[in-house]
Amino acid sequence: MKNIIGSTAIALSFLCSASLATTPTDANFNDTGDILARSQKHADIEYDIMVQRATQAAIHYMPAVAQVDFIKATVRAGGGYDTVNFVTKPFGSEKGFLTANDTTAYAWGSISVKNGPMVVEVPPMTDKVDYFGSFISAWHVPMVDVGSRGADEGDGGKYLFLPLGYSNEFGTADELAAQGYIIVPNFDTHDASFSFRPTLLNGATHAEAGEHAKGIKIYALEEAVNGEIEPTDYLDATDLPYDCLPYYNMTFIEDINDVVQNNPVREKDRAIYSMLQSIGIKKGEAFDPTPAQKKAALEGLELAYAYMQAKFVTEGETVAPLWVKDGEKLSEWSFWNFGPQAQMGFPFEDGEEILIDKRAATYFYVTFLPSELGGATFYLTGLRDSDGNMLNGEDTYKLNVPADVPAKDFWSAIVYNMETKNFNRGVDRVGASTKDLDKMVKNEDGSVDVYYAPNLDKVPEGYEANWVTTESATNANDWFFLFRLYRPETKDWFKNWMLNDVENISK
Repeated sequence: MKNIIGSTAIALSFLCSASLATTPTDANFNDTGDILARSQKHADIEYDIMVQRATQAAIHYMPAVAQVDFIKATVRAGGGYDTVNFVTKPFGSEKGFLTANDTTAYAWGSISVKNGPMVVEVPPMTDKVDYFGSFISAWHVPMVDVGSRGADEGDGGKYLFLPLGYSNEFGTADELAAQGYIIVPNFDTHDASFSFRPTLLNGATHAEAGEHAKGIKIYALEEAVNGEIEPTDYLDATDLPYDCLPYYNMTFIEDINDVVQNNPVREKDRAIYSMLQSIGIKKGEAFDPTPAQKKAALEGLELAYAYMQAKFVTEGETVAPLWVKDGEKLSEWSFWNFGPQAQMGFPFEDGEEILIDKRAATYFYVTFLPSELGGATFYLTGLRDSDGNMLNGEDTYKLNVPADVPAKDFWSAIVYNMETKNFNRGVDRVGASTKDLDKMVKNEDGSVDVYYAPNLDKVPEGYEANWVTTESATNANDWFFLFRLYRPETKDWFKNWMLNDVENISK
């Protein structure tokens, strides 16, 4: 018996040893390296820690900041929660949106379930307008898509948002679903937003898209149960300088505070939330940072911006080359490097890991990703010319767009400001697209040459539609392209077709 016990103990000993995750330890493991003396060289430890925590907070909260800025922009424009914003013509340079397009008359808005369940009613598609878009949580996670490619399959639907801990006071989720409500899944915040891109059918106009937006209704579930639904508020933002951009100043830190105050602190965010107190943010308390906290927050925010910007322009990080053969690039055009996140619905989680950097790098320049990519659009990113040099605001460039772009609807090539990831401000035209073809001079093969220059003083007569300015109203004159293909003809269109590189013709 003793031998059995002894053998068992030895076996358990080996098992325990095998389960210990140990790394090789240097023989000088107990050398302090005079850490006490070295640590005393840090003159203002609390400030240094505040900077570090502000940096990490900015990176962690970046997707949520992008969402809350939609709400705050609506408030500045005269609306608020439950307001349906719409336009009757595409956005121009007066609008502040992260890499929005200039070809769509969007409809968008935000809700909160702090006071109970909410309903957003999406109108059915017509022979004129179909919607492509999504509802996102306060953390910018797409929860469900709408329209013919979404949960309502084009029939329209009543999308129901139930708060965490819903008490079934108006019926259980199953009972409400049986009544025809589409229960929004994976909703773990109070705030939610939506952005719908209208697909125009049968010669429909942007004005008709604006009218279609008035079919969106927002109301509390309690109103529906009581049969007393209040009219929805609509805000025509067509001629308003609507600006929902994140700005990397103290408003960014205020945005983080708004996210904290208006939403539950999720389990997965508790650690970073605990660090926010270093820069004056605490749930349930007014945000009143000290001068030192403000200074540290701005310094940390600058570092976060620098980190995200480096990821944006570093090949293989935020974007990666699309056309590659045998490890060699065939083109300078890139695609959005989401990895498996697109197939997963963009949770930016993978097993036990929250992909904080990848998530922030994405929402650094885009918003409102769908829960399911349906091939409605494909985005090419152009950061460099044919020589591999970054695009700048001093030189003139030429982009040859072939006649056979594999897009069923149309293509567009838009200029975005490198600093803000938005349109260049104060310009008459932010890009070129199929809609300009009737005015553009074409080559004999049907292709068009589009020129991008800091000013349009020397445009040849008759070629005005072929030229787009890269002039910026800010001091940051660097820029980049997004070339959109609306409804690509096939899923693997890029295997048989390639867009020409942008040529720097100043040299």
